[in-house]
Amino acid sequence: MRNIVSTTNAPGAIGAYSQAVKAGDTVWISGQIPLVPKTMEVVEGDVRSQIEQVFKNFAAVTEAAGGDLSRVVKLNVYLTDLADFPLVNEVMAEHFDEPYPARAAVEVAGLPKGVAVEVEGVLYLGD
Repeated sequence: MRNIVSTTNAPGAIGAYSQAVKAGDTVWISGQIPLVPKTMEVVEGDVRSQIEQVFKNFAAVTEAAGGDLSRVVKLNVYLTDLADFPLVNEVMAEHFDEPYPARAAVEVAGLPKGVAVEVEGVLYLGD
């Protein structure tokens, strides 16, 4: 059985997908981009501002699913410029405690709404 996770504290879907899907003790969180939930507009500022907004949105979905960032087991980071990867590490260190989740980072040609970063992941709610 699967349950859909949804919250107004993160951007609503801009396509045919759910914010997250929970199946058993595992939650698959859809890619979060740096949209401000209330306006659905890209956050103002530089790439660091975008990365910070992405992790705020991601955290909101984890909370709506009944967890928090400490229960994230896997992240996939998509960047339009891999040179921004050190910023991802800096911002992650502000939002996550060790041990960090498993992670992959991939440079892509483009992302929705022309943003610089998107993050998706897996949350585990079991013991």
